[in-house]
Amino acid sequence: MEKGSANGSSAVKKSPKSSAKRVRGPPQSSVDTFAVQCNECFKWRTLTTEEEFEEYRSKQSEDPFVCKKLEGIECDSPADIEYDSSRTWVMDKPNIPKTPKGFQRIIILRRDYSKMDVQYVTPDGTRIRAAPGIITYLKEHPEYSDISATDFCFTSPKVMSDTIPEHIEKKSPGGSNKKPKKSS
Repeated sequence: MEKGSANGSSAVKKSPKSSAKRVRGPPQSSVDTFAVQCNECFKWRTLTTEEEFEEYRSKQSEDPFVCKKLEGIECDSPADIEYDSSRTWVMDKPNIPKTPKGFQRIIILRRDYSKMDVQYVTPDGTRIRAAPGIITYLKEHPEYSDISATDFCFTSPKVMSDTIPEHIEKKSPGGSNKKPKKSS
């Protein structure tokens, strides 16, 4: 959902730290803060866990988020976080299913801020980058017969262009930033 729309869910990402070398370790999502927008007052509320965020996001259409769902919070309370360019915001689509138990959904912001890549990490540590990989994995692992490929969503959140840091070259809506070749 676009910013300011009722009940929009948001994952918020700080500008990435530069690193000279990559160290392989546990998969890390680029998302560091999770927030939901109240369907009544439109204020943003931060959530303590990704699981809590996924719970609200998965039921967004049938049970819109409102401030009073959080203990001690009312619409009169100040917003937890403001939508601004102090960090890069990304908006997740509503009604994405909750990640199945034992799996991890990671979202990685591309260096050029053009989009985010969604991956799932299986209980045995396998990274899966697309739906066909999930289908294959579930077929090869009958112990997950209670999980369906529809329990996974590779739709990436939308990077909100008005919150991308100024030093990042923004891509044109038409696609490429490549300079046209000179004709001879």
